[in-house]
Parts: sequence; C-alpha cells; structure tokens
Amino acid sequence: MKRIWTLCAALLNLVSVASAQSTMSCCTKPAAGQAATEVFAMLASNEDFSGGHDAPLPFTYAGEGRLIEFKTTDGQPGKAFEIKSKAKSDKYLFVIHEWWGLNDYIKQEAGRFAEELPGVNIIALDLYDGQVATNADQAGKLMQGVKTERAQAIINGALTYAGPNAKISSIGWCFGGGWSIQTALLAGSKAKACVAYYGMPEKDVAKLKTLNTDVLFVFAKQDKWINQEVVDQFRKDMAAAKKGLTVKTYDADHAFANPSNPKYNKAMAADAHAAAVTYLQKNLKLK
Repeated sequence: MKRIWTLCAALLNLVSVASAQSTMSCCTKPAAGQAATEVFAMLASNEDFSGGHDAPLPFTYAGEGRLIEFKTTDGQPGKAFEIKSKAKSDKYLFVIHEWWGLNDYIKQEAGRFAEELPGVNIIALDLYDGQVATNADQAGKLMQGVKTERAQAIINGALTYAGPNAKISSIGWCFGGGWSIQTALLAGSKAKACVAYYGMPEKDVAKLKTLNTDVLFVFAKQDKWINQEVVDQFRKDMAAAKKGLTVKTYDADHAFANPSNPKYNKAMAADAHAAAVTYLQKNLKLK
C-alpha cells in the first residue's frame, strides 16, 4: 500500500509539472478572451526566462527628445518620449520598450532611429505608465501588471496624438515585439510598417486579416519561448490571412539585440537593425 501511495504522489507531481510547463508555453493558443500579449507576460513567472535577463547597466541618455503626455480613451494620460522630425512630417515610428520599461536605453534607440530615418517623427511609448524596472523581479511584475485595455488605450491615444493623416510604423523587442504587432492592428489603415523582435505574434487569423501592412519578424533560433513552433504557426496564420511576412532568422538566443543581455551578439544585432531600417525606409517611402 505504501508503494502505491508513493507512486500516486510521484504521478501527481509529474502531472503538476507538465501542467505548469503547458501553462508557460508560448506555443499554447490563448484561452478564450486571453490576448497573445498576456500569454507572453506569463513567462515572467518562469525563472529560466527571468534569469536570462541581466539588469541593465546604469546609463543616462543625453540626446535630443522630450517626454510628452497625451489624452487616452480611458481618461488617464498616456506618456511617451518624442523626437520630432526637423521637417514637418506625417510619418511616425512608434518604438515599444522591452520588459524593463521606457528607460534611457530605449530613448537612445529612439535617438538612433531619428538620425537614421530623417523625416520621421519618433514616439517611444510608455506602456508601464512611468514605471521603470532595474532588476528582473521588478520587470516581471511590471510586464505581468500590464492590462490589455490600458495598453490599447495608450496606443490609441498616441494614434490620435499623431493625427488623422499619420502614417504609422512600429518596432519593439521582446514584450514590445508583441505590442508592435498589436500597434499595427490598432492603427488600421494608418499602419505602413511593423517590425517585431522575438515577441509574441497575434494568433487570431481574423485579426491578422485586418492588418494594413506586412510584418518583418526577427527570430532567434535558440529562443526557448518564441521558438520555431511559434514562428511556423505565425507563418501559417499570416498566409491564411493573406498578409506578407518576412522572417529574419539568426542563430542566436532571445534578446540577442540587447547590449545589456548576456546573450547579446553585436554582429547579428547590427545586421537585424540594418534590415529593420531598410524595411522602414521602404515602407515609409523615405528618400
């Protein structure tokens, strides 16, 4: 009898582990009413995922740009970091931060894009409402604390701020990669370009059919979370939606484009960035 109870306990333990792994899988289709971005946010509970993100080194951005606030559909002001084009323009790039939040590294990326994409207004959105993480524990809590409705309200508020004639492009990494795709969906006919670095794709084909742009997806082959199965499914879903998808594949790990991450690969990050800039220049019809 004792042996039977021991075997039962072992089996229950295996079931619990399997259940937990299933819950954390990026390959699982979202439950009814659960957004793809929420599925990705669940990874914050995975110690392997959190442990793969070293805290960013102290850094202060000293370039151009300013913090702005704008109205949102839920009545709470939205925040962002803006670098306006030197010449009046209706072209915009929405930059969406990783799980750390809108820190000075993201502001530096915004400044980089402002230099490389003259004639484009850069808006680095703040989906954490002013909060910035300095360690993985804080980042995980902030990422899991993002409410889909609030994030959508911030993005919609920024779209209104950009104006009715705005031509919208978006780019994001990790947490921001998934939200870059969501931004393109929310932008509707204004969407002209979308770049997503190893973020959770939208899994609803009906929603993907509403995209007004193709997507450039940066994929890291060693990524355990946004893995080959996730990317293959995204290919199928985009094909079913009859939308264009270009996947840039690198033999690298998740967050390889982040200089503060131990998996950073300088050469591959530079190549992916160059591909993103070329794509944005083409889709925004820059000279």
